[in-house]
Amino acid sequence: MPSEQRALVTGTSSGIGKAIAERLLSDGWHVTGLDIAAPSLKSSMFTHVTVDLSDGSAAEASARQAGSVQAWVHAAGVLRVGRVGSLKPLDAELMWRLHVQAALCIANVVLPAMTAAKHGRAVLVGSRVSAGLPGRSQYAASKASLVALARSWAAEVVAQGVTVNVVSPAATQTAMLDDPARSTENIKVPPLGRLIQPAEIASLVAYLLSPDAAAITGQDISICGGATLPR
Repeated sequence: MPSEQRALVTGTSSGIGKAIAERLLSDGWHVTGLDIAAPSLKSSMFTHVTVDLSDGSAAEASARQAGSVQAWVHAAGVLRVGRVGSLKPLDAELMWRLHVQAALCIANVVLPAMTAAKHGRAVLVGSRVSAGLPGRSQYAASKASLVALARSWAAEVVAQGVTVNVVSPAATQTAMLDDPARSTENIKVPPLGRLIQPAEIASLVAYLLSPDAAAITGQDISICGGATLPR
């Protein structure tokens, strides 16, 4: 394993992606952040690349620009809601491009390099909604696709010392909750009694990127605050 650890993280300007980048920086990682929004992190160990990740060619080019990395976290995301009968194809396309196509394009660059180096960690940020939820069919479908990708890729690269996992949070305290598109939606608080905090997700991701997590791969791990427990 290289002494200088470098990570590629998408969606680092806000929310979960920012929390993950902050945690990795505090752990001594050099982080390259990919986001269409302006950077909100300042560190000599942080490099921001402005890129529209919904553009597959741009996503691939930005991954190549990042150079050799030992970890990749795909946290960029967007949520559009709608019930059947009022679904908007453009919403589905946006979420597919950002959640799934960007992951495909970046993985195509990053994972082969990791297998060649015989070491690497990848974490895709999914959602507990991937199992299905009223009004979230398009979002759920894109997040469920990440689980299928992660399990498939994990099977391909496990023998070369590379792991691929999904972390799936329940409702999380991020700016996404303030999206005007969700103004009529009641946010369901987990049984824990509060929303999941981005830093809690970042802690799990940091562990999955560590040497101690070498035997964990192909898993979809929920941070649900009890939302998946039988009641």
